[in-house]
Amino acid sequence: MIRRLAIGLWCWMVVAVVPALAQFEPSVRLELPISQNSEDVFDVTPLGDRGVLVNVRQGDYYSSAPTKFLFKRYDTNLKQLWTAEYKIESYYEPVRSCRTEHYLYWLMKEDENEKISVLRLNLEDGSMESFKGDLVTPMEIFHFKVLDNIAYLGGYYRSRPVVVSFSFFDLTSKVLPGLYTNHIQLNNIEVDEYRRLVHVMTDATHQRNCEFTVRTYSYEGKLLRTVNLDGNEHSLISGKLLPLNDEESLLVGNYSNDCTPYSQGVYISRIRNAVAPLDVDKEGNNMVVTTTEETRYIDFSELQNFFNYMKPKRQQKMLERLARRKDQGKDTKFRYRLLVHDLIPTEEGLMLVAEVYYPQYRGSSYPFIGSTRSFDRYQEGYRYTHAFMCGFDKKGRLLWDNSLPIPDLTSYDLHPMVQVLRTGNATVLAYPHEGEINSEVIEGGKVVREREKYSLKKLAENEKVVYSENDQLEAWYDGHFLACGFQKISTDRSLAPPREVFYINKVTCNLSEPNHNPSSRSEAPDKTTQKTSGSKQR
Repeated sequence: MIRRLAIGLWCWMVVAVVPALAQFEPSVRLELPISQNSEDVFDVTPLGDRGVLVNVRQGDYYSSAPTKFLFKRYDTNLKQLWTAEYKIESYYEPVRSCRTEHYLYWLMKEDENEKISVLRLNLEDGSMESFKGDLVTPMEIFHFKVLDNIAYLGGYYRSRPVVVSFSFFDLTSKVLPGLYTNHIQLNNIEVDEYRRLVHVMTDATHQRNCEFTVRTYSYEGKLLRTVNLDGNEHSLISGKLLPLNDEESLLVGNYSNDCTPYSQGVYISRIRNAVAPLDVDKEGNNMVVTTTEETRYIDFSELQNFFNYMKPKRQQKMLERLARRKDQGKDTKFRYRLLVHDLIPTEEGLMLVAEVYYPQYRGSSYPFIGSTRSFDRYQEGYRYTHAFMCGFDKKGRLLWDNSLPIPDLTSYDLHPMVQVLRTGNATVLAYPHEGEINSEVIEGGKVVREREKYSLKKLAENEKVVYSENDQLEAWYDGHFLACGFQKISTDRSLAPPREVFYINKVTCNLSEPNHNPSSRSEAPDKTTQKTSGSKQR
């Protein structure tokens, strides 16, 4: 039996008001029973103070019945408001989902052809519409975004990138120009709802030179601007855009020095949003304006607190090694994999949050013909080491940095684990682990409250949690979190087998004032003295 949990990570970033110190207390709990004879995938989408949406994708091992979506919306006290069911036609497979302010969208596609269907669910009342059409070309889809009444699908056809716009009005599709070339990889697609723009980010390698490009399209799919960031010295790995005003945006992400996915540091670049009237060539076609903006690169060794996740002795050795190499005029090559969150706007500018991880493998051996044995190595998930944060002003200057160790945290799927709540200069960082919430409170580069644990295993007096698996945590609204996952629960003095449930807990941050002066990691003279899910498969 396979069951999976997929948190709605495409939902908007939640920034709630909490005090400098926070105590986590589970308040309201919801349990959904799990069928032993089906394959269930649970999608949880926080809707802020409008509640939460739960989608159970149900399939039956022992029948030919079609897979169906069971949508349930709850209020902030986890009381059900409505439920809706949608049966997926047998020849369609769910591919991707995304959410806007008022709707949830699911993209479905027929296997090995161009036919697609987009389901639109009204988050207010559960009413549904579907839009069916044909893609211009067969493609494998990895990106799915919706802006008003147009869906944008990004993927590959014959190893070349393709982005297709699909209109809900006339059910027609067209390919966005300027992308279908060799040696280009799709990196990200972002939509700007306020300015009605679509940003397509790509990276390319040309003779050991890596180039990162942001192409901006109008709502109708017209190419307006191309920004090239040359990779002669640094190659950009990811990019997130944050509009500052009608004229400027900040592009932030991580970079490497050798066209690999291993990060050397983070970068920030200022990009102009305003698109001047375009020139027209002899044939009357609009000419694309191409610009390159100045970019700041920040090596991990320049961050004051990046290595705080290490044990004191190891951290001290690392800092001494960096200092020696710097005195010798040598650079240190780092090889970190980063999962970069969506950017968080602040009064000063923005906050960048990223988690450091590495794939976790397991090897196995089995007999082969003769006396030899065959060995197999497969990936079983991801292991996280720490998260770090950087604060930037609106001119792209680094103001502070901090970090949060997240040891022994693993996940079957790669998705953000650390959740962020802000109030003024204070930031609460929290992540789930084995039925507990681990939290830390910072103020810029200072630690206001060291890492603490809070239990989520509180049930009735005669019940206990046998195990808790695939725990997830989501920032919700006004200082509240959503915690969810799979649990097996037993009852004292009962001969009945433990029940298995998918649980959702409303977790409240109790407010309190700081009772000690904040400590600064960046100002500590001796760093060695400093303290430093997804899916379920059975």
